[in-house]
Amino acid sequence: MKRVTIDPITRLEGHGKIEIFLNEEGDVENAYFVIPELRGFEQFCAGRPAEEMPRITNRICGVCPEAHHMAATKALDALYHVEPPSVTKKLREMFYMAFFCTDHTTHFYALGGPDFVMGPDSDPAERNILGVIHKVGVDIGKQVIACRMRNHDVIKIMGGRGIHPVAGLPGGWSVPVTEEMRQKIEQVAQENVEFALFSLKLFEDVVLGNEDYVNLILSDAFTEATYYMGTVDANNCPNFYEGQIRVVDPEGAEFIRYDPKDYAQHIAERVEPWTYLKFPYLKAVGWKGFVDGKDSGVYAATPLSRLNAGDRMATPKAQEFFEKMYETLGSKKVNGRYQPIHHRLATHWARLIELLYAAERMLELAQDPEITDPNVRAAVTAVPDEGIGSVEAPRGTLTHHYVTDERGILQKVNLIVGTTNNYAPMSMSIKNAASSLIKKGVVVTEGLLNQIEMAFRSYDPCMSCATHSLPGQMPLEIVIRDADGQVRDRLSQYVQ
Repeated sequence: MKRVTIDPITRLEGHGKIEIFLNEEGDVENAYFVIPELRGFEQFCAGRPAEEMPRITNRICGVCPEAHHMAATKALDALYHVEPPSVTKKLREMFYMAFFCTDHTTHFYALGGPDFVMGPDSDPAERNILGVIHKVGVDIGKQVIACRMRNHDVIKIMGGRGIHPVAGLPGGWSVPVTEEMRQKIEQVAQENVEFALFSLKLFEDVVLGNEDYVNLILSDAFTEATYYMGTVDANNCPNFYEGQIRVVDPEGAEFIRYDPKDYAQHIAERVEPWTYLKFPYLKAVGWKGFVDGKDSGVYAATPLSRLNAGDRMATPKAQEFFEKMYETLGSKKVNGRYQPIHHRLATHWARLIELLYAAERMLELAQDPEITDPNVRAAVTAVPDEGIGSVEAPRGTLTHHYVTDERGILQKVNLIVGTTNNYAPMSMSIKNAASSLIKKGVVVTEGLLNQIEMAFRSYDPCMSCATHSLPGQMPLEIVIRDADGQVRDRLSQYVQ
């Protein structure tokens, strides 16, 4: 049996490799998305004061520390049984929308976009952000940099730091917004709306205007029909900060809807011996393997999944593009809502619609009369015990679950992040792409392997966030070598 390895995989946060096995005829027998790294945040957080979690967990990742900061802060609200003031919730959400604008911009232009702007088969030395800027123009590159700069400035003035924020508190937020700050944030939000509209126009011209790209998006190689997860408000509109978690089936019917604190009643996790990352699935359906369809418990939690789980967008311009995407890709309305889109590469389009929504929502909050209220924290008086906090990270639903003693010292920590939610569908997408692209007689080129990598890039995975320990027998081997490469010692556990 022939083996094709992509190691390391590229344009993601963290580490991973793809192992593809071909049978004697040259067709794909199986494919594995292997995550070889292990980080023990859940374990080494135990024993620490719970109030440190918003500052500790945002060190898991340099790409989305704001997501962990927010989920941890909301978990502390629940842990200490304190309800934040109305203005605090608005401040947190406004801060979070600035983060979403930076993160979605980064993925489209630096991680996912080069495959479309430069072409999947282009020179890998040019298939990057610099190549994109060279092709579409320096002015566009300047707009990308400017978007990230202005939003990181908002993150800094609201969160206390530009990268790892520190403003989240149980029941509060440490930085009230002054009128001067509000005016600045309002201006940033207005510029974000214009940038999002510009990016959607660029997508329409470069991607939708290319027949080959449209055929690639619609191809069976990048299509799987699964369940879809996303947080929605009372009107079933996607919401990144708060709401209930809604899961729809592959046909778009609501399957379950639950409060984040009840996640353990609905989500289970499976482990496989060839990777350190866990595979969540829907308990009510069960684990049926790496297959799609209504009878499989596999679900996705991506920007496209959030739009599939919602009925409509909560802001007007985002709603216009929401309708355009579903109509363009042939989705029909059933019972007043669009049926889900199963084309995984359409996630890039959905991500830009979310960018526009985040910009519009940020502007709404900046113009809210309550946003400058200085009373940004409620008193904490209850004895801590257990708390669960959830937000939508750019990569999917993020859940922090803490259990403490009466002094607030952590006894148990569980984190289920967006990339973990998406591990099973990512693995399926990679195998599907590999099986569709590698056939008997086909020459396996770098460009072909890059198209297989495109299957996971649409999920924008963050492996550093996703890899945590699970109690049990996890294989681990450490080999110690001297300067000449000779093995001096070998330490192992549960290695057969």
